[in-house]
Amino acid sequence: MRSIHFISGLPRSGSTLLAALLRQNPRFHAGMSGPLAGMVNAMLGEMSDRNEFSMFITHEQRRRVVQGLFENYYGDEFAGEVLFDTSRAWCSKLPALCALFPNLKMIACVRHVSWVIDSLERVVRNNALQPSSIFNFQTGGTVYSRAEGVANGEGMVGHAYNALKEAFYGEHAQHLMLLQYETLVSDPAKAMAAVYEFIGEPPFQHDFDNVHFDADAFDARAGTPGLHTVGRKVVARTRSTLLPPDVFRRFENDAFWLNAQANPRGVRVV
Repeated sequence: MRSIHFISGLPRSGSTLLAALLRQNPRFHAGMSGPLAGMVNAMLGEMSDRNEFSMFITHEQRRRVVQGLFENYYGDEFAGEVLFDTSRAWCSKLPALCALFPNLKMIACVRHVSWVIDSLERVVRNNALQPSSIFNFQTGGTVYSRAEGVANGEGMVGHAYNALKEAFYGEHAQHLMLLQYETLVSDPAKAMAAVYEFIGEPPFQHDFDNVHFDADAFDARAGTPGLHTVGRKVVARTRSTLLPPDVFRRFENDAFWLNAQANPRGVRVV
């Protein structure tokens, strides 16, 4: 199989922008979050002991079946010598992925959690007449219930955050690099140089003034137009938060990756 790496981390933290930049390189294929993580979870569940016939499935068969998901999903439909698959779930699957692809690298996109919550709330408010799949198309709620919903352990942000910490402090952390959204948008050349060094690929001259990524159809179906919109030019934009002060303060100290003393495995943070 071709080389494969993974993009994971927190939502609203630059993974789509990173994919849009990577795909400028004709040797690479990258995209927004896809179905493979869910397919892997489903297949592992079906091969577990909840299946009365699991006694007929050996460890080697299990490995081949799961690896086959990747090989057959990508097949010949996707060009590129190097594949990047994106999902917030991949951080929680790092041990399994390392068993399948020992040479993998995982780039986890991170951002101050307060601004992640702010960004999600902004998308919801920009589509005030169209309920979002993020909240199961429910029409009620407030900024407080929405923040609580995405931040709890099973929520979009909370689950990704916990998975990120699991990978960061886990035994396979040498496969992990954290890419800060703030770095990616303020110094994209530095960010991309670090990515190429991390994955061991020769540098490529990216065009940060002409970035293209189209996920309008997906976003519209999810009831969140603009969720994966990428600006034509990579630029850091300053703005005021629209979150109430107490909601914003609740998450302002959650950027654990900024504490060098709390990085026992020496994960690179760019």
